[in-house]
Order: sequence, then C-alpha cells, then structure tokens
Amino acid sequence: MITINALLCYAAWMDGLRVLSYDQTGAAQKWGPVLSSLVLAAPGQPLAANKVGAGTADLYLAFDLLAAATRVNLDRCDPARTAAVVNTTLLPSGEMIRDVHFAPPVEAMRATIARFTDPARSVAVEARRIAEALFGDYMATNLVALGVAYQAGLLPLTARSMEGAIRLNGVQVEQNLQAFRYGRLWVADPERVRPLVEAPRRTLDDEQKRVLTRLSDRNAHAYVSFLDRCAHLDEESRRLLAVRVAELIDYQDVRYVEPFVGFVLKVAARERAAVPGRFELTHAVIRHLYKLMAYKDEYEVARLHLKPAFRAQAEGLFTKPRRLVRHFHPPLLRALGLQRKLALGPWFTPALRLLRAFRGLRGSAWDVFGYAAVRREERALIGWYRALVESALERLDPATYPVVLDLAQLPDLVRGYEAIKLAGVKAARERAGELLALLQASGVPAARS
Repeated sequence: MITINALLCYAAWMDGLRVLSYDQTGAAQKWGPVLSSLVLAAPGQPLAANKVGAGTADLYLAFDLLAAATRVNLDRCDPARTAAVVNTTLLPSGEMIRDVHFAPPVEAMRATIARFTDPARSVAVEARRIAEALFGDYMATNLVALGVAYQAGLLPLTARSMEGAIRLNGVQVEQNLQAFRYGRLWVADPERVRPLVEAPRRTLDDEQKRVLTRLSDRNAHAYVSFLDRCAHLDEESRRLLAVRVAELIDYQDVRYVEPFVGFVLKVAARERAAVPGRFELTHAVIRHLYKLMAYKDEYEVARLHLKPAFRAQAEGLFTKPRRLVRHFHPPLLRALGLQRKLALGPWFTPALRLLRAFRGLRGSAWDVFGYAAVRREERALIGWYRALVESALERLDPATYPVVLDLAQLPDLVRGYEAIKLAGVKAARERAGELLALLQASGVPAARS
C-alpha cells in the first residue's frame, strides 16, 4: 500500500499536480492494517490536510477487503461521491491462519463497501488471483488493481506518468509494468485476460490420458477395470475417481484400491436410491475416504518427493540452477530426541527411492514407522470413517441429507501433522457424535439391510 501511494505521489508530481500524502504502516499493532491517504490538487489550488476527511474521498482503493470493510475507513466515503476499486481476493489474516475453517463473509463485506460508495462507478476485481496466475507472485496484486482504477477513469493521472513512476521505483520494473497494463486490459477487454487466469478444467478424458501415460501396463489394466466398474456414475464422480484411483495404486498397490472403489459404489447406490439426482454425498466420500487412505507417512513423503512433477515445480521457482535440499523431521527420530529438521541434499535421493520401494510394508508388522501413535491413528481413521458413513446411510433421505453430507465431510477437520493432526482427529470424532445424535433424533428409521 505504501509503495502504491509513493508511486501515485511521483506520478502526480510528474503531471504537475500538488500532492499531500499520509501513511499508516500498522507497525504499532502487529499485523495491523496499512492505510494511506492521498490528496491531489491542481497548481494554485489550496491543500489544507494530508488526510482525506470524512465523506470526501473520490476514490477508495481497497486492496485488503477485511480492512476496507471496517467502519473507520468507510467513513471517508460518500455514496454520492466515492468510487471504489475492490480487490475481492482475500488476503490471509491471522484468524484465517489460526483456523483454516474460518471463512470471512466476503459477500457481506462487499455489500458493506457498496453501501458507502457509488456502485455505478465502482469496480470489483480478483486482483490477487490475476497477479498469481500471470506472474506467480501475489506482490503484483496492488499494481493490477491500480491498472483497473486507471482504466476505469478513476485516477486523474496520465498513463505516461504512472509508468514513469513504476520505472523510477526501480523494483521489478517489467513485472510491475505488465501488472499495471494487465489491470488496464482487464477493464478494457476482460475476455483477453480471462483465459490467461482461468486454467482450463480437466475433463474425464484428460485425466485418464494423463494417468495412463505413467502407469505400468499391469497397473494401467487394473486402473481401466476400476473405472469401467464406475462407468454408470455421474461424470464428476468419474473424474474425481480417475485421479484418485491412480494415486492410490501408486500409493500402495492395486489391492489397496479395491475397498476404496467398492465403498464408493455402495455409497453412490444408496444415494441414488434415497435422494435421486443428488451426487454431492458420493463426491464427498470420494474426496475424504481418499484423503484418509492416502495419509502421508514416510513412504508417501518419499514417493511424493520423487515425482517428476515435484522436481519440475521446485526447479521452476528459480531462474538459475539450484541445489535441491530437503528438510525432514521424521516422528521416529523426534521420538529418539532429535529436535530439529535434517537438511538432506541430492545424496539422499537413493534412500528416498529405497523407502518408496518398501511402501508395501505399510501397516504390516515390519513397518517400523507404523508403530508411532499418529500412524496407528491414521490407519484407524479409515475404518472409523467407513463405519460412520455406513451408519449414516441407514437413515439417509431428503430430510437428513444435509446432516449425512456433513458427516461425510468430517475428515476435512483432520489436517496438519502429529499433535495438530491428532487434535483435528479429536474434533472430528466429537463432531461426529453431535451429528449422529441429530440423525437419531430426526425420527427417520434405520433402513433394513
């Protein structure tokens, strides 16, 4: 925000305008809001203060939706006078980091801003999403929004002075110029920007072709056989399965996939019979049973680190060749007293290959990693979840559908590693008890098998 304010000051100076500005860095409050005020005037016109007064803002640049929706800032606006450019892509707040399930009321905040500004002249844009899609860097967000404001005719400055100020700043000049220009283009011709931002959604055929290129002939045959058994399901279910069946084959083996597919088919049949035309429950079970079955133990971490896609992604983050170092802190070593992560260079790659090759030991008496408390809990969760869903299916009908769907989505509470994950497991089990009580109180009799 402060950099944008400085750029605007320089651009206004280049255009011969008088400038007064004020910045509040938020330093007095950790992670406090960063606010800037800019007052411009033509030569000879008086400037009384460097802060925009109540109800006197001509333009409200809202880069951070959470801060922009607060009353103390909105008091500077007037619906008869103020236009707003609002970045609707949320910036992570402290609460969002502490609680991954916290969902700020985006639409309510946008509506609040709209009440204090002129909706007819205001613009809402997913500036951060555009910046990350085009540049792989959220730092370009504010320049995208600035370009939007300029092209919407809300800045009394010239493009020449704006770009001159960006060059004068001397930081990531080319990227910032392009971000500013793409913001302008988004207003002038959004259809030229949209395909660059919105990645094409992979179809079922796309997923199958991508998977078959990397599976062995034997596994590819099993993979196709599994999908053939699911051919009667809706397209989204088949698309979700196309990815996850292949991943589970790589995760363990073909035998590991059989109970996964069998359970999904059972849920789909019950959903189709009880609530025709609804598929969300099947989708939820596909996602969440897969999540529990593909828990990230030492064998899986090794497999993921050896995937060509991971290597390509890591190398793509840098413009120069870099030495890839992995930082691991296995629970087994932590239990033995190791309190820090191990930095392991390329020399450790053969050990990862060996670990991946031993994934067939997972869950057996020979699985030395599987004796850890968190690993035992991860294995137990699979059976617990299946039993939970089966119990809920007995009372499935249109009235209980939302509760059963909530039950199927409970693994979403289980995130992170070690103590954090175990806390999530506890929360999921407690919530399951509450939801089962709701089902039993619904009065819907359990279906007879």
